[in-house]
Amino acid sequence: MKILFGVQGTGNGHISRSRELVRKLKENGHDVGVIISGRKEEDLKEIEIFEPYRVMKGMTLATYKGRLNYIETMFQLDLVRLMSDILMLDTSGTDLIITDFDPITSMVARLRNIPSMGFGHQYAFRYDVPMARGNIFEKYTLLNFAPARYNAGLHWSHFNQPVFPPVIPASLYAENARVVMKQKILVYLPFEEVVDVARFVTSFDDYEFYIYGKVTENRDEGHLHFRGYSREGFLLDLMECSGVVCNAGFELPGEALHLGKKLLLRPLDGQIEQQSNALAMEQLGYGMATRSLDVSILADWLQKPCRVPLRYARTVDYIAEWIGSGQWEMLSKYTEAAWEKKF
Repeated sequence: MKILFGVQGTGNGHISRSRELVRKLKENGHDVGVIISGRKEEDLKEIEIFEPYRVMKGMTLATYKGRLNYIETMFQLDLVRLMSDILMLDTSGTDLIITDFDPITSMVARLRNIPSMGFGHQYAFRYDVPMARGNIFEKYTLLNFAPARYNAGLHWSHFNQPVFPPVIPASLYAENARVVMKQKILVYLPFEEVVDVARFVTSFDDYEFYIYGKVTENRDEGHLHFRGYSREGFLLDLMECSGVVCNAGFELPGEALHLGKKLLLRPLDGQIEQQSNALAMEQLGYGMATRSLDVSILADWLQKPCRVPLRYARTVDYIAEWIGSGQWEMLSKYTEAAWEKKF
């Protein structure tokens, strides 16, 4: 099958999960071409698996100090460039378009009547899963930014809906798990300023904080360890830590739940997906949430024990099987199988 795969490049979560599915689809013999949008090519890391790929401007959401910046988002929007990329995209011979929240491939599929499939956490919100109140604009954007005909939604629990478990990187299924260090805490708050993150955690000198996000180079300042981007290093720190403090995205909390790490989520202000994730996390009893960098909440959370690992199945195996079957109306057959299997 010839597949055009669109990836929203904003943040690392979309790239992380799409990397796993693209690899599996190629292993299964599919011809996969990739479009990455919403991020400059020089800012993309470890994307060799996507070759052949093209990088396009697309659309992205701007943030500042932990809050969505709607004005900057509108200034960044280039409708002329967006429509040009859509109209010029070669889709000859394409059997299926898969979009991980990428608006370019989503719109191309609709304009050219090519079967399309939404892959990712955002597509779980088309079903009855926890959703924050938000406002009409936020809900409309979440559901209509990159819609598709069929939906492979992902969530931490099935909520009795046809959604898949999270996509976990292959390296986190290794049997030779690293020794967990009780005082080691991983911090990933990319929408916050580094100085604010450091101020948030610095008074807890009984713990070693490994801080990722807006960090350009590795450096150690006492019990604060600042780390620049490294997928390998990040996953090693994730395996060794006892807890994770992060924004309320989807992929990292899913990886932490898989490994049994305690979680403290700081949802991005004005972002209904993250607000909904924080709501779901607390409803499920899987972790805590804080609406600001509240030191008292952090102090309480640090005393919490680790949780039992959820050990999710290899989700991409089931999604790839569903895609290859052509039985796209029989979604629940594959979602139920994925939840029944624990690694």
